[in-house]
Formats: sequence, C-alpha cells, structure tokens
Amino acid sequence: MQRFRCLGCGRSYNALTGTPLARLRKKECWLPFLQSILESRTVRDAARVTGVHRTTSFRWRHRFVPGAMRDRPAMLTAIVEADETYRLESQKGSRNLTRRPRKRGGVVRQRGINREYDCLLIARDRNGQTLDFHTGRGQVTAAQLHACLKPVLPADVLLISDGAAAYRRFATQAGITHEAVNVKAGVRPRGAIHVQNVNSWHSR
Repeated sequence: MQRFRCLGCGRSYNALTGTPLARLRKKECWLPFLQSILESRTVRDAARVTGVHRTTSFRWRHRFVPGAMRDRPAMLTAIVEADETYRLESQKGSRNLTRRPRKRGGVVRQRGINREYDCLLIARDRNGQTLDFHTGRGQVTAAQLHACLKPVLPADVLLISDGAAAYRRFATQAGITHEAVNVKAGVRPRGAIHVQNVNSWHSR
C-alpha cells in the first residue's frame, strides 16, 4: 500500500491511517469477517468462518463493530418483515444491581414473557437491509413500534409480522398495509407473505 510523507512534519501515512483498519493485517479476511459481524456471529464462530485466530477475531470485533453500527439504512422498502426476540435481562458488570443476582444466567421467576426480559425488535426488508431496536422490558407495544418503525417505513410498504395485536394496532394507526402470519396458531406462509427472513436472522 502506497505511503505518503508530510512535507511539514515529516511523518508518513497511508490511506488507512487514522481509520479503524489502520495497522491490521490479513486484508483478504476483512470482508468475510465484516459479513460475520453483520450476521451477528459469535467471536469464535467468526474466527472459524474467516480463518483467523479467536484472539484476532476478538480484537477485530472492537475495530469493526462501531463502523457496522453506524452503517444503518435510513429507510426500509417494499416488503418488510418485523418480529421481536427476547433475551433474559442482564446486569453483568453493574456495581449496583436492581434485583437479586442470578447464578450462571439463572431462570425467570414467572412463566411467559414478562419484565424480566429485554425486547429486541428486528425489521428486515427483502433486499437484506436490517434495522434493530431495543424497545425495553417486556412485550412490545404499539407505542414502541410507532417510535421505532414509523420513521423508517414509507407509506407504500407492506409490513409482515406475527399475530401480535401490537402490530395490527400500529399498522392501523400509521396507515400501513399489514399482513399477519401466526405460525403458532397454524397459519401457514402464503407465498411471499412470511417472516422467515427475520426469524433466520434471530437464529443466527
């Protein structure tokens, strides 16, 4: 890679100086590793797929993730799938817990989706553009959907979701065409009407 020298201070630099890619080796692995980050793979899984050591994968993750977080599409288009996934709320590393500590992850105190879970909302169109939102604790509400999805969905979009009532309420309020696929209730996908893309994103 060509280097340049400043005539004022005498220091040399190249096109990557001052960027997250500065001084990184194995340039042929950068794009596969970035794809692994966008697919939310773990550090070890990304190292295996990319062909680098796990410690290299850990260091690269801290270089690449901030840029990947800023690379968010402004709008989603055409057919958009939306679904939420829930993760047990964690206060790991906090010095002031707001609850009793759970040993080795622990389990919830009551059944079902409740305030012990963090809700992660994923919206993904058929072009592969993806947006994620942390809506808070417990089940997602129509007000949270309005705050997260309304700014990124055009008026002519087709929103596809599961059978949760919050999506129907949000679509009605926002004037957006909506289709529901409630697989748990036995409703099968109808051609292009499905949420398989966003569900596979959750799985990855």
